[in-house]
Amino acid sequence: MRTRLAILLLPPAAAAVAIGLSAAPAVAATSWTVKPGSVINAASGTTTLKDTTTGTSLACTSSAAKTTLRSGSGLSGTSIGSVTSISFTKCTGPLGLAFTVTAGGLPWHINAVSFNSTTGTTTGTLTGVHASLSGSGCTAVVDGTSATANNGKVTITYTNSSHTLRVLTTGGNLHIYNVSSGCAGAIKSGDSATQSAAYVITPAQTITSP
Repeated sequence: MRTRLAILLLPPAAAAVAIGLSAAPAVAATSWTVKPGSVINAASGTTTLKDTTTGTSLACTSSAAKTTLRSGSGLSGTSIGSVTSISFTKCTGPLGLAFTVTAGGLPWHINAVSFNSTTGTTTGTLTGVHASLSGSGCTAVVDGTSATANNGKVTITYTNSSHTLRVLTTGGNLHIYNVSSGCAGAIKSGDSATQSAAYVITPAQTITSP
């Protein structure tokens, strides 16, 4: 999908797709074409969640998401797709602890915002992000404006040529909440956070606007 999503942790999800800087600026769009759409698999290598206040990172060796995309032309960019499931494998966090990352509040929503015709890249957001982190004596929640808001947001991009969806570290609103005392100050409640990942999408999608 040619959209810039804002993850999966957690990720991931998703789910989940790459836009970047180029000579031609991305242009805000209101009408989109997606081919072929339908159910899509997204697979990522290393996925990283970082507490930007303490500098502590949690890294997962891989992530997998199942995503659905609307199909056709004249589509609205709002909720043009969704991440219906997302998982994270072999996650290591603060103090070298093994962590389990569990996505919540699914589905997360994929929104297309702007399109760069030169690079064939869509920029957008992934919204509704919520995830729980659980390690030995250390637990926390990742969300947007509160631990239970289910309104976490990340910026995403999708590039047609590479059929890759990227979760960017800029433009999101992720925060960490409900940190247990066992985390020893490595992460703290209220700290802002970022996620980064690159998901290869299959089958490949072509997203354009108009």
